[in-house]
Amino acid sequence: MTPTVPSAVPRPGLRRIALTLAAVLTAALLAVVLPAPAAHAASAGNVTGVTRSGDTFTVTTSSGAAARVVIARADILRVWLSPDGSFTDDPAGGDLAINTAFGAVGATLTDAGSYYRVGTPSVSLRINKAPLTFALYRADDSTLLWAESQPTTWTGGQTTQFLTRAADEQFYGTGLRLGEWALRDRTVPVAVSNQWTENSNASPAPFYMSTNGYGVMRNTWSPGSYSFGAPTSLRHNENRFDAWYFAGGSLKDVLNGYTDVTGKPFLAPIWGLELGNADCFNASNPAYQGDHDRLRHQTTPDIVGYATDARAANMPSGWFLPNDGYGCGYTNLPATVTQLKEKGFQTGLWTSTGLSGIGWEVGTAGSRAVKTDVAWIGGGYKTAFNGVKQAVDGIENNSDARRFVWTVDGWAGTQRNAVVWTGDTSGTWDAMRWHVPAIAGAGLSGLNYASGDVDGIFGGSPKTYVRDLQWKAFTPAFMTMSGWGATNPSAGYQDKQPWRFSEPYQSINRKYLQLKMRLMPYLYTMSRQASDTGVPSTRAMVLEYPNDPVARGNQTSGQFMAGDSFLVAPVVSDTTTRDGIYLPAGSWTDYWTGKVYNGPGWLNGYSAPLDTLPLFVKAGAIVPMWPQMNYTGEKPVSTLTYDIQPRGNSSFSLYEDDGVTRAYKTGASARQQVDVTAPTSGTGDVTVSVGASTGTYTGKPASRGHEFTLRSASAPGAVRVGTTALPALTSRAAYDAAVTGWYYDAADRSGTLWVKTGSTGTAFTLTATALTVPTGTPVAGSAPIGQAGWSVIRADSEEKTAENGAAANAIDGNPATHWHTRWSGNAPALPHEIQIDLGARYDVDSVTHLPRQDGGVNGRIGSYELYVSDSTTSWGTPVATGAFPDTAAATRVTFTAKPGRYLRLRALTEAGDRGPWTSLAELTATGRPSG
Repeated sequence: MTPTVPSAVPRPGLRRIALTLAAVLTAALLAVVLPAPAAHAASAGNVTGVTRSGDTFTVTTSSGAAARVVIARADILRVWLSPDGSFTDDPAGGDLAINTAFGAVGATLTDAGSYYRVGTPSVSLRINKAPLTFALYRADDSTLLWAESQPTTWTGGQTTQFLTRAADEQFYGTGLRLGEWALRDRTVPVAVSNQWTENSNASPAPFYMSTNGYGVMRNTWSPGSYSFGAPTSLRHNENRFDAWYFAGGSLKDVLNGYTDVTGKPFLAPIWGLELGNADCFNASNPAYQGDHDRLRHQTTPDIVGYATDARAANMPSGWFLPNDGYGCGYTNLPATVTQLKEKGFQTGLWTSTGLSGIGWEVGTAGSRAVKTDVAWIGGGYKTAFNGVKQAVDGIENNSDARRFVWTVDGWAGTQRNAVVWTGDTSGTWDAMRWHVPAIAGAGLSGLNYASGDVDGIFGGSPKTYVRDLQWKAFTPAFMTMSGWGATNPSAGYQDKQPWRFSEPYQSINRKYLQLKMRLMPYLYTMSRQASDTGVPSTRAMVLEYPNDPVARGNQTSGQFMAGDSFLVAPVVSDTTTRDGIYLPAGSWTDYWTGKVYNGPGWLNGYSAPLDTLPLFVKAGAIVPMWPQMNYTGEKPVSTLTYDIQPRGNSSFSLYEDDGVTRAYKTGASARQQVDVTAPTSGTGDVTVSVGASTGTYTGKPASRGHEFTLRSASAPGAVRVGTTALPALTSRAAYDAAVTGWYYDAADRSGTLWVKTGSTGTAFTLTATALTVPTGTPVAGSAPIGQAGWSVIRADSEEKTAENGAAANAIDGNPATHWHTRWSGNAPALPHEIQIDLGARYDVDSVTHLPRQDGGVNGRIGSYELYVSDSTTSWGTPVATGAFPDTAAATRVTFTAKPGRYLRLRALTEAGDRGPWTSLAELTATGRPSG
């Protein structure tokens, strides 16, 4: 029999149980996903004329419908289509598009015969006459951005726009979508469902952008559905069409335009980039629906004990969020806030009922953050949006602090007000897998702060916690949530605070939290960059490499750029080897070993034991780092370290302010420019020009020391500051004791030059002569073979009577499903096999086998044979044989590349000899297209 594992039991009072709007939301979601009725569809008809008033153009039609085109800026315009010819129905008003007054553009209007042309220095909008359709070109009037393939229609309370799709056009956006971020051929609900499962949307946004060079935001509160097929079909549940368009030379340009109109991402307080901890500490409250006897969770002040533990464990963490909803409430909040602040923690509140007391909580008690829970704002759309705005006002109207609000059910414009997170998810490998593209993809809708609970709110394990925390430490905001899970669910796992684990897990958690604290000036600068440009700190690969055909699609959805310098490739399965890391063109240094790889290409077989996150630094990177500390302000930044990967010319502009107040909005901030000149290869001089810190803010140091770490394959000939030579030191101990000087350590990450230049408040130049740029190893490994074109040719047995054990589950990309041979009735004997058509011919060089992931053990494959062939009737000899371990971990089998279109796995025995069955969660492969 196939064993079953009980699913996690949600806590009573859980958000989704607390929702009284469930039926309404379900109905709304169904309305979004179901196809629109085809009958009685109406459209505008033919154009009868165009009039203008300044930069606003009104189009009349034969049906009585009208369109209004507003040119807000040379690269930004609004198209508003009204079926009844009036423009009074504007539900979004100024809620979403808050900045539209950019000044007069002086657009031109030309009658070109079959169309009217509205032109600006950036774009040309064609208003086709018969029937009314629109098309947007660049100013050359020949480079197409988008074109309607047929007139926009409205019927049954839904309005749909249809666009042509270019042969290689890719699409991104739609908010915090829980899954892959490249959307071509996908249909995406732009709707609130509060399901928080893969391919749903935790914070939808009616925005997307295209590699053609444009983005669009539908100016509406209504749910919708976007189908990025051919043609592209874009629908919202309203009888009106209203959209803002943003043209740009790059995806970054489009994000800049979109956030110019809808608001730039807010700049969080710097402590908001530290780890947050959410829990219910008032479990003695009779109304609380969890375990009333939890130790150190009887009253709100018990949180101070947890804070004490964190500091005793030398574990960086910045804020606590005691739950004040679901029967938790809080007691003695002012004293709790005061005692936490003494330990370097800020305090926020997690509300399920509203913010009636926020004036006192912020202004008197000193709370500085809010989490708007779905039991209150779960209706989404304008209800959620207004709830977040109320939280923002509650913080900023009652203190000089910055907004710091967490929410689900965001919408377009939420980036200016809140962190969005993925909702109630579980601590599983599978959930981690889709969290990586979800959080990176959120940035493609301008959401700089997107997160998910570390290891989820349900389930979890020491391994999944460690792996999840590792990569989330490279995102701007992250939080761990506990309080409803079982006490001591497994060995070494007391609850979801990172310091309450046994070894080695606690030390690994500390390692990554400490690294994030050291990287705080870099990550804070990236967030300031986001608030200036709309380009997020956590970046899907396509943002940095838009012209790389691999980076444009979901082949790279399992990795991301943390700012402009770090490539992060999370490990999301129970393995110590990471395959399929894509390194774009350029040189990349392994952060831990110093080994250099030259892209573009795929890196397979990367050794990633539990304490190692695959992490690479881009050539030329200049990364500012603080001294080690457990929270912002624990120590003065008396020395600032710049970690540099010299190669060619590069620069970095460090941003600093007081980190807490809103004074930066009136200019209270500083910048320090650092420029590096280095050889692109071989040996030569490296020059680091450090500018003076310009600008001022409260607490800015008058001077400070500077330290530099520069990667080099050789010791320098000399090191000097200006014309003054620095002394060469003979040991690391001597270097640590010195005020100025340099030391070359050949064993440190394949060669590192350490330099101290002393304390200064003025500009200076550091020169190291005869440094050698490391020679990189080319990566040209094979790539994961996408499963979209795969199909099962044959499986000798499937269990469908008692469960869905279909063979197709083994190649569906979902580890939660599996193929299982028949066990009801008379189970057929071993061996069993599955044959797969890869959809095209490949030189296949590895296969990865993932056993069932539902906790069951029967059917695990023992000994096996693998075949690759061009024929399903003549398989030849196996490319690999062996035995898989009797564990739930994935196993990669590598072999000499063999060309073929078909893949065959034969299970000769069952691991542990438990029975005559075979089961398999996922079968994946790597290779190169073959002639």
